[in-house]
Amino acid sequence: MHRIHRPVSRALAAGALSLALLSAGTAGAFASEARPTPAPSSPRPKPSPSMSAMGSITIKASKTSVKAGDPVTFTGRTQGLKIGTPLVLQHQNHGKWIPLRASVKVKNGSAYSLTAKINTKGTEHLRIAAGRTHSPTVTVKVN
Repeated sequence: MHRIHRPVSRALAAGALSLALLSAGTAGAFASEARPTPAPSSPRPKPSPSMSAMGSITIKASKTSVKAGDPVTFTGRTQGLKIGTPLVLQHQNHGKWIPLRASVKVKNGSAYSLTAKINTKGTEHLRIAAGRTHSPTVTVKVN
């Protein structure tokens, strides 16, 4: 009789467990049907091209104050850009970024070094750009 009791108790336990699982699944189904799913109000925003997934560029100017026509060397590293990617020096003019006639390509080790002469007197806001990826701005005062 001891052997019959064990299979019966196993069958009862399995039945109770199955019933509990089915009840929980049915309750969840009723709960999810009770609330209508909201329609999306607008599509998800596209990631900004300047995000780190697109790449990044660092910049450092060799001098922060120069005489007009003196050379300034800009160095830095890139991340997420292929070796050989062209980099262009840009300056800000009336809120717009204008490319200058100074460019270089990304070297092995993802580094670059670019020397340019700045002729316009005043405070220049400069950056390095590769397409839509750009470095932070550096300021050079030209006397």
